[in-house]
Amino acid sequence: MKTDRVLIVGGGIAGMCAAIELRKLGCSVDLVEIDPQWQVYGAGITLSGPTLRAFTEVGVIDDIMKLGWCADGLTLLDVNGNSIGEIPTPRIARPDVPGGGGILRPVLAEILRKHTLASGVAVRCGTTFTSIEPDGGRVNVAFADGRHDSYDLVVGADGLNSKVRQTVFPDAPKPKFTGQGSWRVVVPRPSAISRVTMQVGPQVKAGINPVSKDEMYLYVTERRDSPDFLEQSRWPEELKRILAPFGGVVGQVRDDIDESSRILYRPFFALLVPPPWNQGRVVLIGDAVHATTPHLASGAGIGIEDAIVLAQELDRNDDVPAALGNFVARRFERCRLVVENSLLLGELERDGAPKEKHEQVMRESISALLAPI
Repeated sequence: MKTDRVLIVGGGIAGMCAAIELRKLGCSVDLVEIDPQWQVYGAGITLSGPTLRAFTEVGVIDDIMKLGWCADGLTLLDVNGNSIGEIPTPRIARPDVPGGGGILRPVLAEILRKHTLASGVAVRCGTTFTSIEPDGGRVNVAFADGRHDSYDLVVGADGLNSKVRQTVFPDAPKPKFTGQGSWRVVVPRPSAISRVTMQVGPQVKAGINPVSKDEMYLYVTERRDSPDFLEQSRWPEELKRILAPFGGVVGQVRDDIDESSRILYRPFFALLVPPPWNQGRVVLIGDAVHATTPHLASGAGIGIEDAIVLAQELDRNDDVPAALGNFVARRFERCRLVVENSLLLGELERDGAPKEKHEQVMRESISALLAPI
């Protein structure tokens, strides 16, 4: 491997995992994060079996199991909370790692920050790049804090509105609104809820996932005609309206929602950039090239997989541009499946398609994602 110095732009999940994986190879890694506080906002995140497998490879699974919640299987309930079935979730990470789980996003971010810093990554917050210039076998980078440096590789892990993508691929597709929005609320976890539970209503389905020993989060998607700003003061009443048909545990959560509830609403945007994802020694990973909706609980997972495969290909090949080409070749179809099938599931929800069609897409997608990366 001839990648001694690496710059990672973006300190989110994919960026931190890439930093950790590249440090394992002995690379000197700089990471710049534009947020001065290096914060991650959000509620809970669902962790599928493939995502837990990726976290196991990165080396953070024990912290996730300690501070999050992992369990086998998924419980299906009707709109009133009556049992209608169960779905198994195979253990593919490690024999002692259950097939699914959940964790609060800020808690996950803190775990990854700890491991990133412990690995020896040099992190600078509150700055980003102002220019990226190829120079033979190097990439010269100027930063907003006045610094200049030169790298063997630059990794753009700066999310949906990636500045690296806009700089290196100005003609790349732009993120598109999907016609849906997502509601999440973090609430205390009753002991009866010990794994992912889905309640299926006539038009809307709501999911509940434990994220720690004491908390869980409820999530629900709804049709939206536009991504217009929704006044935060209206969030409690809007969420209660959406959840009006439900009984059971979802109905209990709804009845307890008030102005103090930890609610989060976000419109869904998606993006799939066609290959190539690299130009010379600059490459994009994660949401910068394949931002998806959460219908397959795999958006974070495929970003972590990007980090793993990128390090693998750089380790195998001394020719950096060739290694990046191999990385993209290995990743595109898997990421395309997640983005396109997640969008299809959203369309089926919006159109009120038969549940059998929805289940078929879910089953085929999950089966494909269980395959090795």
